[in-house]
Order: sequence, then structure tokens, then C-alpha cells
Amino acid sequence: MNRPAKVLLTGALLGVAVLSSACGTEKISVPKTQPVLYQGAVLFNQRCSGCHTLSYAATHGSAANVRTAQENNGPNFDIRCERPVARVLYAIQNGGFSGAIMPQNIVVGAQAQAVAQFVATYSGTKAPKVPGVVPCHQVPIGSISAALSGASGPTGSPGTVTGNSTATSPSSP
Repeated sequence: MNRPAKVLLTGALLGVAVLSSACGTEKISVPKTQPVLYQGAVLFNQRCSGCHTLSYAATHGSAANVRTAQENNGPNFDIRCERPVARVLYAIQNGGFSGAIMPQNIVVGAQAQAVAQFVATYSGTKAPKVPGVVPCHQVPIGSISAALSGASGPTGSPGTVTGNSTATSPSSP
């Protein structure tokens, strides 16, 4: 092999190595010491990453630009607050809130509860501060047991959970 071909081949291989080393380096950043939340993050990464963004689960499925968004780009949960947990569980069971694109029961049972608890705990952490809007970390997470029992909130609507959760919110940025 002549020298220019070797240099070209070596350069191409080096370029491929550099590009591939950067892929897949982002990891789930939920501590394994919180097994339910960690399992929820893993499941969210596996089942929801194609449509939703949530940095704690290392997912980037939401459209960054509204003009280039596709129909299946779901909400960016780094920005959007999803609380209480009963609301998240409802969306999982019913295919979101419109039922148009998100599949119903993409996770079920204990897995759905883990994903709901994870999303309720970690969503909204990068939301901009908007005057007059309560920051996500100040909205109660609620609890899975209250969500499953159909507890009523102060308005009397089923599934509205206003109690405190045993899970803690990540610190706000």
C-alpha cells in the first residue's frame, strides 16, 4: 500500500474512532440507592426515549425546534412539570392525555408505578422561572398508594393527589 493510501486510511479510522467514542456516553443519573426511581429511569430510557426528553434518564426524544418537530415528538420533561404522580400514572395507562400518539400501557403494574414515580420526581428540573407560576419542585409529588386508591384532592376530583411523597425531589438547578 502506498503512503498516501495509508495516511488516508489511518485518518479515516482515526475519525471513525473519535466519532464512535462520543456516542452513548450519557448515562442514567438517578442513584442506584433509590431502586424504584432507578428502575423507573431505566424503563423510561428503554420505552420512552424515542419520544420524550428527560436528562436524568439520558433520553433526547423531544424536538429541539418546533418547526422541525415530528408528530411523535413528546413533551420535554426536563422543562415540563408532571405532578402529581397520579397524573403521570393516568397518562401511562391512557396513552398520554390526548390518546392520539402515545401507546396505552407501554409499561404496566409495578413497572408503570416505577416510571410514574420517576417522572413525577425528576420532571421540570430545568423549567425556566416564570413569574406567577409555582416552580415544579414546590408542587407535591403525591404517592402511588394514594393514586391507586383514587384519593380525592381538595377539589374532590378523583386521582388528584396533594399529599407528600416519600421520594425526594432532586435539587433545583
